Amino acid sequence: MPSSASRSRAPARRSPRPAPRTVAAAPVERPLAVPFAAFFGLLLAAEAAYFAWLFRTPDVGWDWFVAAPLLLAALAVAGAVLVHTGRAGGWALLAVAAAVSLVGLLLVAGFFAVLGGGSAVWSTLLLVVGPATCLVLALQRPVREWPRMRRPQEGGRTGGVAR
Repeated sequence: MPSSASRSRAPARRSPRPAPRTVAAAPVERPLAVPFAAFFGLLLAAEAAYFAWLFRTPDVGWDWFVAAPLLLAALAVAGAVLVHTGRAGGWALLAVAAAVSLVGLLLVAGFFAVLGGGSAVWSTLLLVVGPATCLVLALQRPVREWPRMRRPQEGGRTGGVAR
């Protein structure tokens, strides 16, 4: 018969300290400004792509003044996707794309104003609404802090006394 010494009949000893309880954190809800910032980022990309299409000349092909709005559109799409998914740095990329587009549109409006084109100035100023709104939304606190709210807090254990 095998020895029963390996199986102790004594009850298992337990620590007098209670085990730390882990409470499942409630899922963080996306702030309301985040989808709007992503939408206006996509609108900014559409405006930049439209300007690239306007600047394109069939005889010359792809020049720097066609590639610059396309690069701006790519930055705006990347920023919108990063903001919507809650990745770090998305708001900054979206804000830079919006600011550059806003400055460019204001320069174009000023150029048309100097030339005396009344309707061209007003239509260009109407296009300023997209980048301005995108810039305002991208710089709001809930949009900037959305990536930090999604990540769990790094650090030590909760509910214990450090020794």
